Amino acid sequence: MRKIYIILLIILTAPSLFAQQYINFHVDGSTDTYQIYESDSIFFDASYSILYFSNYGTVLEYNVSSIDSITYTTDASKNVYIDYSESNVTVTNPLSSNGVTVETDGANVTITTEADTKDINYICSGNTTNGSLKIYSEKRFNLLLNGLEITNPVGPAINIQSEKKATIHMVSGTDNWLTDGTTYDEAPVVNGEEEDQKATLFSEGQLVFIGGGNLTINSYGDDQHAIRSDEGIEVEEGVITIASAVKDGIHASEGFIMNGGTVNITSDGDGIDGDEYNIEINGGTIVINSESADVKGIACDSTMTINGGNITLNISGDQSKGLKSKQDIYLNGGTISGTAAGDVVLEAEGSGYDPSYCTMIKCDENLDIDGANLDFTTTGKASRGISCDGDMTINSGTVTIVSSGSGSTYTNSIGEKDAYHGVCFKVDGDLTFISGTITLSNSGSGGKGISCDGNIIIGDGTTVPVASLTTTGSEISISTSGWGPNSSTDAVESKTMKADQSITINSGELTISSADDGIKAEGTITINDGTISITKSYEGLEAPNIKIKGGSLETISSDDCINATYGNGGESNDGSMLTISGGYTFLSSTGGDPLDSNGNITISGGTVVIQGPQSNVEVGLDVNGTALVNGGFVVISGMNSNMAESFSSSSSQNFLTVTSQQTISSGTIIHLEKNDGTELFTFKPSRSYSFLIFSSSDLASGSTYKLYTGGSYSGTLENGLYTDGTYSAGTLKKTFTISQKSTTLNF
Repeated sequence: MRKIYIILLIILTAPSLFAQQYINFHVDGSTDTYQIYESDSIFFDASYSILYFSNYGTVLEYNVSSIDSITYTTDASKNVYIDYSESNVTVTNPLSSNGVTVETDGANVTITTEADTKDINYICSGNTTNGSLKIYSEKRFNLLLNGLEITNPVGPAINIQSEKKATIHMVSGTDNWLTDGTTYDEAPVVNGEEEDQKATLFSEGQLVFIGGGNLTINSYGDDQHAIRSDEGIEVEEGVITIASAVKDGIHASEGFIMNGGTVNITSDGDGIDGDEYNIEINGGTIVINSESADVKGIACDSTMTINGGNITLNISGDQSKGLKSKQDIYLNGGTISGTAAGDVVLEAEGSGYDPSYCTMIKCDENLDIDGANLDFTTTGKASRGISCDGDMTINSGTVTIVSSGSGSTYTNSIGEKDAYHGVCFKVDGDLTFISGTITLSNSGSGGKGISCDGNIIIGDGTTVPVASLTTTGSEISISTSGWGPNSSTDAVESKTMKADQSITINSGELTISSADDGIKAEGTITINDGTISITKSYEGLEAPNIKIKGGSLETISSDDCINATYGNGGESNDGSMLTISGGYTFLSSTGGDPLDSNGNITISGGTVVIQGPQSNVEVGLDVNGTALVNGGFVVISGMNSNMAESFSSSSSQNFLTVTSQQTISSGTIIHLEKNDGTELFTFKPSRSYSFLIFSSSDLASGSTYKLYTGGSYSGTLENGLYTDGTYSAGTLKKTFTISQKSTTLNF
């Protein structure tokens, strides 16, 4: 019952006064006293035997059995009351004999305290359209806004000339307004130096905002911020609205921390600027609307950490940024959403220009996402979702980016014609996607889903990261050389995933729909496990080296489904390599070679099902070097032509090459069984075919087989391959016996 008593006592004795309040823990005959505004919460352990008290970032512990009671007290002797009434001010100062001086000049108030007393309360109320408040203090103090409206047409509304911490308490249930003028009077000179007056609400020292009230600032100063501290700024609670600011909404010279409350900012400069120090957001709500060019929603030159809260960034200025840090960014929690509607800006550089993009997140070093939920829409010309100059890691959380801004051509810094374009993820280092969900869609011309200068790693073999990547934009043609069949085009295509080094997929679920390549790497593509579905592409996978070791890959393309190439073209062996040693691979091409290597191909395991085009130029298997089948299950359909190829007789597993003199219509089954009726495969190509390749460890030397076309099957159909059923015979085409590695049938 003791725990219930304590909870009730807290509820029943909590005062509603806005003056300085203390919470007192009466424990075993002694009393521990803390300031209310520095207190965060009281909670218990699972057994309710330990009480935890969070006070200004420190969690204190009390045994419940030792607590006699908890009370609240108020020390009114520390209260100085200032009440504005248009051009007059009424002051109640019980500390005048203790070193606190309050001077008034019309509605301009100057507080000077030399008292050796911390936490004096300056309680301000009333309104004036031609006044101000200035504070000099040797100790930390509290400024309580209790229905205060100050407009100063010639300077800051509040100017705190103290390097000590000022706690701004917006009294619960009150609305408070601060407004400055467009042009400030010259600053007073004190001790030979001009006083700073850098904001509508300015402080030389740290600012901490608490309370359940509202503060609205209209900042019109042509060289001033709305709120500025030359030290740090911390927001704990309350509602702060920056209705307008010519410069930054909040400028914290030594960093910004937010644990709760609400901040709404509309500014011509940055929304929140932590300067050369850190930004840390643990809770609360932030909404920033920015229409100016080349500004940032939330920015700092040091580390940015977001652990919680709800952040909305609406950025419409050309080359502006949503989140911007010159060092690392850690997104550990919370929800961050918004829009980037600004266009790219071409800045003069060298013999041409350098593009600067409007971007939702711009990180100059490393970016870690581990629990945050991101939801961005980018619509400006070549606008970008996330741009990271270092490594980017996604350990958990969700990222959704919808981009529609188109790109175009320009002259780059070395004087060559180039193209700028939008991208959802642009990573200069490595991209590691361990877990979580990403949904990226880019419909802009030349727009990409993921573009990485380093390596891309997806999954760790046990996690299941989920990715949905879509591009639908047209290519941007940069230049064309040559004529006719020898012509070539330099263009920027709308690829969904591209790495300048290698791509490794260890696990996960990937769904890709691409206007161009689905997965492209300049180095090696390795699939160890996972489920990959490329539902639309020009080419599904392209890299000099492609290794499929496990998992499930299903690819539909209008050209090559898998293309191992160095990109040099021609019919000679360029040294590229495609190996399939495990997993399930299904390839279907409407107008290209599903399985293509400008070098060699080796299949040693797994299941490979290929449906080639019904064109008699393109074929199911195309290789410039040698194609070996040393294991696995392989069935390939296509058209017979002088380009048709099969595996090399150097293979270690038997294979069958079937040629029909007549084109077999799509949907017609082709079936192979042993002489005793044991099924080897039943295949139903979705396009017309006259050429088929089959290889399996069940295709044994010395055994006799029967090949049928037509008929029906009662089992399960997946990607043209039937399983777990019974074949009803169609037309017997051939009966044959395997006597060597390569067997050729014609009918």
